[in-house]
Amino acid sequence: MAKLVLNEEERMLADSARAFLDDAAPVKHLRDLRDAGRTHDAGLWKEMAGMGWAGILVPESAGGADMGHAAAGLLAGEMGKTLVASPFLSSAVIAATALRQVSDKRAAEALAAIASGEATYALAIDEGPKFAPEATQMEARREGNGFRLSGRKTFVVDGGFADRLLVLARTGDGLTLFDLPGERAGITREARAMIDSRDAARVTFDAVEATGEDVLGQVDGAMAVLKPALEAGQAALAAELSGLAAGAFGMTVGYLKERRQFGMLIGQFQALQHRAADLWCQTEVTASAILHAGRQLDADPANATLAVSLAKARATETAKHAVIEGVQMHGGIGMTDAFDMGFFMKRARVGAEWLGDYGYHAEQVARLRGF
Repeated sequence: MAKLVLNEEERMLADSARAFLDDAAPVKHLRDLRDAGRTHDAGLWKEMAGMGWAGILVPESAGGADMGHAAAGLLAGEMGKTLVASPFLSSAVIAATALRQVSDKRAAEALAAIASGEATYALAIDEGPKFAPEATQMEARREGNGFRLSGRKTFVVDGGFADRLLVLARTGDGLTLFDLPGERAGITREARAMIDSRDAARVTFDAVEATGEDVLGQVDGAMAVLKPALEAGQAALAAELSGLAAGAFGMTVGYLKERRQFGMLIGQFQALQHRAADLWCQTEVTASAILHAGRQLDADPANATLAVSLAKARATETAKHAVIEGVQMHGGIGMTDAFDMGFFMKRARVGAEWLGDYGYHAEQVARLRGF
């Protein structure tokens, strides 16, 4: 069984990430972006790429670091602590994992572009209010040697600014994954800021032309490429939510040590101590589940679904618990926009829905355990 403790290399990665993000992307950075009407910082992403983060899952032959999913989770977790807005999950994790499933020159070039920070990706699969890739209805109609894509995708995270789109469409009785440039004729993107001040888009495809070169993997064989990519994204998103919970917990404990009421620190009240201790226990158990999911993806990706869904379900609930406790224990200021806890609450809500909510992953866990 994989050890659920960090090795020296992983500790160094986490420490260096924390040092960089505390300086370059504290929570105030997200607030400043929001107040300026922006959803991402291209300059910050270039810096991350320069540190090798964009290539964390890219093979060394394509200019990446190839450190694995557990390492990617560590970076995502550190980003979660200060709510860093970046295309890390969409590009460096989901797209990179999808492209790694394909062995051809085009995929290798795309991986190199991701690692260098020259290309960003967004995943266009959702069509309804809930995550359900197998229920995709958008049509890719055969036309000669190619296809015409028509339909609409919603909740395309980073879709407003991404250079390329991974698009899931139905081809006859199967599903096919397409790798398309975001500016191709017939694609219309309606970018909008979500409640967490991040970018998402509604993307409309009006008879968009796609050739065999645009197919990622095999026609009617999308899930062979997409399933590993989705699970990599789910594990990394769970890690971000776990980091978010740790960040909210740290803010709350700091407040308990400073706020005085009735002539004493409120952190001396036993009821609040019990609540803080319970939250700490929850964050630690969830962190173990996150690391286990990363280890499973690295060691046995074909059988990692249970570990990944368990991690995403736990992280969703832990993040929710952390922000609710944070707001309540901060009292009235916890509900004001002037205080940062609200940013944590909003990101936790979006993260809970993206790539499958608690119910979706709980059902996966139950099914895989034979219930």
